[in-house]
Amino acid sequence: MKKELNAVNNISKLYKEISSILRTARANAYKAVNFAMVISYWSVGQVIVEYEQNGNERAEYGKAVLEGLSKKLTAEFGKGFDESNLRYMRLFYQTFKNCDTLRHELTWTHYRLLLRVKDETARNWYMNEAAKNTADICKILSGRM
Repeated sequence: MKKELNAVNNISKLYKEISSILRTARANAYKAVNFAMVISYWSVGQVIVEYEQNGNERAEYGKAVLEGLSKKLTAEFGKGFDESNLRYMRLFYQTFKNCDTLRHELTWTHYRLLLRVKDETARNWYMNEAAKNTADICKILSGRM
């Protein structure tokens, strides 16, 4: 009976350790994929801005470009590439000119919200707070806090 109890306790400890490893791995994989998408959206914004600046009548020409681009991207890659989101990607690039300053902890949703904050100092403060709190949440979820 005592051996069985020890075996159950050992399995519980082993399970707890392994499940912690797997949760951490999944959280890290999610963050890596998410940040790859953030960088891709920044790059899409960069390409759109550079293309528009070489165009003729920027406002009307840009609208037609985004409309056609949206249709083609949505057909191939699915939802998430409507004109509104493409405008956000363009604004994302214009607001965060240096992609090296982007925070790995933040999602595209975080950045879309940050784009609403016009004051750069306030936006940076919110960005750092969101990154700090997201990191804490990841630690909690992985059982490391």
